[in-house]
Amino acid sequence: MLEQFIKEQDIVYKTILNAVAKKTISHAYIIELNGYSKGYDFALSFAKFLLCPKHYTNDASCGDCSQCKTIDDGNFIELKIIRPDGQWIKKEQLEELQQEFNRKALVGNQKIYIIDGADKLNASSANSILKFLEEPVEGIIAILLVDNAYQVMNTILSRCQILSLKKDRISFGGDDTITSLAKYSFHNQEEYETNVKDEAFKDKIDKVVEYINFFEKNGLNAIIYKNKTMIDTFNDKNSLNLAFEWFLLYYKDVLNYSLGKTLDFYNDYKKEIEEISKNNTLLSLSKKIEIILKLKEMIKFNANTSMLMDHLIIDLAEVKND
Repeated sequence: MLEQFIKEQDIVYKTILNAVAKKTISHAYIIELNGYSKGYDFALSFAKFLLCPKHYTNDASCGDCSQCKTIDDGNFIELKIIRPDGQWIKKEQLEELQQEFNRKALVGNQKIYIIDGADKLNASSANSILKFLEEPVEGIIAILLVDNAYQVMNTILSRCQILSLKKDRISFGGDDTITSLAKYSFHNQEEYETNVKDEAFKDKIDKVVEYINFFEKNGLNAIIYKNKTMIDTFNDKNSLNLAFEWFLLYYKDVLNYSLGKTLDFYNDYKKEIEEISKNNTLLSLSKKIEIILKLKEMIKFNANTSMLMDHLIIDLAEVKND
């Protein structure tokens, strides 16, 4: 039930309760998981809360109602869960959803569909869901799950309310850049404590920051002067994935700065982030984030490291800052 997340996800919990109290529930949500290990459970609890006739948040209030158990068993007719069929979520899955949801709700007055892995929408399925979002039907609510909101198309993003979950908590350490990135990158206390003390870990962060700052000042010259260093440092699939994750978080912090928000990760680099912010529009930052996300996906398919780094600089350099 939703109430079990009140401590770990207090801000989103309060946002949801306020929306229901004020009757301002959106027709579409993107839940940004941020690596939170219980993200799907949260989404399901959110759906239960919306589908409950009295919007109960805990079992103690429910009495003899069996609706939540039916949802847990996957048998509730007004809730549809969509997951990738193979590598992608396919257009046919969305067409089937639309056919099912064209019928009036038999239980209550709400229908909800959860897309678990919205970053796996291919071009056709993304366009199908976009049509669904562009012409919302009263009583139908979409919940899209994705680790990072920028992994979905801008046209979808703009039609959804974003609920950003907090990452699993690691209790040790402060909020300096090394500690913040280690908390984000590792999933248990032992991994975190081992890596945050490792000089190589600190060196890798410095190289990522130097690389971005060099590119922002020198453009395509980064291929000549910096790519070899990056390729030598991030020389396997796991470390390369980490590098692209840190690229992404760096630009996300630049975006935060541009929007007047606090920095989430790179607190030790405010001066550099301020400089990049001055030379980029919000649109150009969003485009750069999209490019990094797209190239990061290619790592899964064992793309050549040198080719990826070349593509990164070439594609970023093509983004206009006006």
